[in-house]
Amino acid sequence: MADTLEPPLTGTVERLPVTTPPPPAPLPAATPPTEDGVMSLVDHLSELRRRLFISILAVVVGGAVGFYYAGDIQRLLLEPFRASNPGGTVQFLTVSGGFFLYMKISLVFGIVIGLPVIVYEVWQFVSPGLTQRERRAALPWIPAAILFFLLGVIVAYVTMPYAIQFLTGFTLPGYTESKPSGEAYFGFVTNMFLIFGAVMEFPIALVFLSKLGILSVDLLKRSRRMVIVGIAVFAVVVTPGGDPISPIVMGGVMYALFEFTIFMLSRGSPVEPADAGATDAG
Repeated sequence: MADTLEPPLTGTVERLPVTTPPPPAPLPAATPPTEDGVMSLVDHLSELRRRLFISILAVVVGGAVGFYYAGDIQRLLLEPFRASNPGGTVQFLTVSGGFFLYMKISLVFGIVIGLPVIVYEVWQFVSPGLTQRERRAALPWIPAAILFFLLGVIVAYVTMPYAIQFLTGFTLPGYTESKPSGEAYFGFVTNMFLIFGAVMEFPIALVFLSKLGILSVDLLKRSRRMVIVGIAVFAVVVTPGGDPISPIVMGGVMYALFEFTIFMLSRGSPVEPADAGATDAG
């Protein structure tokens, strides 16, 4: 019984060492999203804000240049009117008409000059979400879209004198004369540019429909007669001038672009199935 008793406590107490818990491990540093990674919503908004800022800055710089040359641009745009009306002028119906016209010309000029930058920024924002094959398919047609739009503007400028001469030919000498306001004339010019430029983008639509499998090269070749009739009717309806020259020029350019699209799709079609097979095999 005595052997099992514990020894009596002494007056000294031994201090136990105090242990502190180890500090928490530092969090891993945030890494920027890579091309193959997934961006968060905040990253997307930040990227969109940066792309918009660069695009707006390009338009502002181009607009400043356009404001400086606005007088020369007005003279250039008035040449078609003066070609059919020698010595003719346009008039402003308000005191501030000339100033606002300068501002409109500056804005349009800034957009045209900044268009390559805008398209590049849009492509940089959208391309990470595309596959490699989609990028290869879309990239060549981005500069082509700009060229097609500029081609439409050039065609509109070339045909504009004929449209103006046709429209102003209904005046009665000595009784009526065609003296449009500056706002009306430059609005007519802007509509001509926008309509012709937008219409010339139709090869891009044909290419995308072909990529989606809705159209084929053989179908486009078999539909030549229907396309010619459709282009003729469309050109007559769309051209704002109403003269016989503008629809003929527009229709001719549209059909030439149609044949160009068939040629490009014919060159690309033999490659795509093989490429697709290689991709599926991989």
